[in-house]
Amino acid sequence: MLIVDAHLDISWNALQFERDQLLSVYTIRQTETGMAGKSRGVNTVALPELRAGRVFLSFATLLARASGHPSPGIEYHSVAQAHAVAKGQLAYYRALEAEGRVCVIETLAHLDEHVTAWQQAESVNAPTTTLPLGFVISMEGADPITRPEELEQWHADGLRLLGPAHYGHNRYAGGTGTEFGLTEGLGPKLLKEMRRLNITLDCTHLCDQAFWEALKLYDGPVLASHQNCRALVPLQRQFSDAQLKVIIERDGVIGAAFDIIMVRTGWQPATMNNLTAPNPVMLCEVVDHIDRVCQLAGNARHAAIGSDLDGGFGREQSPRDLDTIADLQKMTGLLSERGYTPEDIAAIMHGNWLRLLRTILK
Repeated sequence: MLIVDAHLDISWNALQFERDQLLSVYTIRQTETGMAGKSRGVNTVALPELRAGRVFLSFATLLARASGHPSPGIEYHSVAQAHAVAKGQLAYYRALEAEGRVCVIETLAHLDEHVTAWQQAESVNAPTTTLPLGFVISMEGADPITRPEELEQWHADGLRLLGPAHYGHNRYAGGTGTEFGLTEGLGPKLLKEMRRLNITLDCTHLCDQAFWEALKLYDGPVLASHQNCRALVPLQRQFSDAQLKVIIERDGVIGAAFDIIMVRTGWQPATMNNLTAPNPVMLCEVVDHIDRVCQLAGNARHAAIGSDLDGGFGREQSPRDLDTIADLQKMTGLLSERGYTPEDIAAIMHGNWLRLLRTILK
């Protein structure tokens, strides 16, 4: 089964974690043996495993925050620093593209060509080793955008999806862990530029106030790339049923995240390790979130995958029965066990994201 994963921090891992994404997951783990730090030696994502798992298309992120309270690899003193870091992450994707390993999807023609090549190979069980992996460029938190007018250049460089905030609040909006709306002036102006340029709004990480304000101002396509259900895990990071329903009503798609803190209530990353837990979180619990989205929608048109694997965590904070991202293939059997039809499973695993991309790419 071909898979689209709507949230992978591939360049962040390559540059800020210094992981060579051309190596296998297992080689990267070996190189990190004995290294201190969260997720070291237990990573799950690299290009060989994407290919092995038929994850033929990903939303590949740019991530750098400018809070003024620096934290190594993610938080910087200034917007200029965040801007430069994100530009470097984009350059990494373009370097992989120049080597023929990936293709950056910018237009509908690019998308159709990429999908057709992989579908044809899949239909005859042909090798895909010569086919590039597809990346749609997404920015997680708009900190690197120095001013809204600059967004036009980011679009020219390949940016197609944008979430205005990440953790905390920035110059544009309130994100996870805050109760801020859109910032006066810059927030609405950013959304206006996004709409003009046809850059799609990723609602993930917007706090409730910013979410509702953004949805009121932005009348284009919307999505939640990596988002679970507050009804199942009552944390602010998740979306309420009302939030999920409005995305569904606007024909958006919601990608289920695999971070176990978002999958089962009660998990604390500082004290719990899913590799050693006596009652580990399993992939079937991710299906609970997918199923809730489908029940809210009354169909399977709006649920999908947005794993966020290696998003600052590794196997210790991922479902126990997932060793690498190639194990996303296990989701097809789990969905089948819940009674989903082959057509619905295909929609969840790739079809819904492809449908949305075909409405936003030109």
